[in-house]
Amino acid sequence: MNAGIEAAGFFGLLDWEKTTGLSKFWVDMISIPIFSAMAGLITNWTGVIMLFAPVRFTGFYVPGLKTIFPLLPRKVQILPTFAPGGILGFQGFIPARAEKMASLMVDNAVAKIGTAKDFFDQMDPRKISAQVAQVALPNVRSMVDSIMITEHPQLWADMPPRAREVVYSTVEAELPAITDRAFDFIGANINQLLDVKLMVVGYLRRRPELLKDVIYGLGAPELRFMIRSGVIGLPFGVIVALWLSLLHYSTPHGDTPAMISLPGWLYAILHFLPAWLWVLLGGAVVGMLVNIIAIKVVFEPATPQPRYKYPWGVAKFAKRQHQAAADLGHAIGYQIVTLDVVTEQLLDGPSGDKTRAVIAHFLKAEIDRVLGPLRSVTRLAVGPRQFDAIQATAGASLATEMKPWLVEDVEFSQTTAASVDQLATEKLRELPPDEFVEMLYTAIEQDAWLLYAHGGALGVLVGALHLLVFGV
Repeated sequence: MNAGIEAAGFFGLLDWEKTTGLSKFWVDMISIPIFSAMAGLITNWTGVIMLFAPVRFTGFYVPGLKTIFPLLPRKVQILPTFAPGGILGFQGFIPARAEKMASLMVDNAVAKIGTAKDFFDQMDPRKISAQVAQVALPNVRSMVDSIMITEHPQLWADMPPRAREVVYSTVEAELPAITDRAFDFIGANINQLLDVKLMVVGYLRRRPELLKDVIYGLGAPELRFMIRSGVIGLPFGVIVALWLSLLHYSTPHGDTPAMISLPGWLYAILHFLPAWLWVLLGGAVVGMLVNIIAIKVVFEPATPQPRYKYPWGVAKFAKRQHQAAADLGHAIGYQIVTLDVVTEQLLDGPSGDKTRAVIAHFLKAEIDRVLGPLRSVTRLAVGPRQFDAIQATAGASLATEMKPWLVEDVEFSQTTAASVDQLATEKLRELPPDEFVEMLYTAIEQDAWLLYAHGGALGVLVGALHLLVFGV
């Protein structure tokens, strides 16, 4: 290959040395670092996008993929690029691993803030009880009517108005005490009634958009830095350009002897691969290195280290623990461990029947007391089994109606969210830096190898583009 073709780009149609008046050395020293910086920026930008988008799997049918899929390595099969039925596409790494990511978040953040009791106590069970009593009070009469009409309409119809009024007024007067006793009992046994990990994982698994927003919000400045840090591809490009110049100027061109004379054995080693392959390999290495360095700078080391070990001293995310803890604490208080989520889990979760039984127990005991002298007459009139059914239905009714009462008051929900926000922020700020950094790092390290591979592949493409434009 002669010197003219080696210096030509666009399939030999353009000679950059003649066009610019610069030597090949300077053409490479200018163009390769610029292309390397482009490779780094594109690699890190698309890598961050791949972490979060798209939230839902998007793809298309590929004939034959369904047959080939079982033959692929397991590590390839679990990539978020395949869907049943021969569908090829993509889903962001974090949404695709929603359940696993949520579980890691609970283990590395929520579980370290406190137990179910810690969260419930922070919401203040007595305030919740008072809220239930307050909003339930106007509904006491209709609730009593509904229970009695459903279970024994004739008894309620035959009961004198004065007797009904006694029942109404007694239940109204005792309602705060009833709810206090019920919530005291729930609070004391909340760890048996509420599984925080199950609650959070289930909630986030069903809402990958929320999980994406929470993780992105936690590390937004660091993720933006990772994108910008792609520009470090430029100094690596200088190294690649110098290496290619060494190869070029140590090679004789036609009748022109090599400008750099190398021993035969060294020449054979350096020129074992053709120059065009070195360009592609250089692009791949740059694409991977900018990803690796960006992730290292963000997450390592968690505590300050000597500059000779880590030139940047300490991880960027560790530096921002105080503010990042506040951001995550706010997300936990207002989006994840909220009053409506806790109420939903308490009443309709795996232990919902136990919670309802607690409420039914206290209301049942109160109905016994309220009916007083009428109890034996009522029990005789309706039968022991039906009387007990009335009491049980009352508890279930209150439990069912309690959910909207608790969450419809926006101001009250915001107050409980602020309390959880405060608890979460304080606890997260107290975490050792290495444990705090682990929260965000676990969301990325799961698929870090794929980000590196993605960087290498893009680097090869950018290298190929440089060959196309500038030649070998």
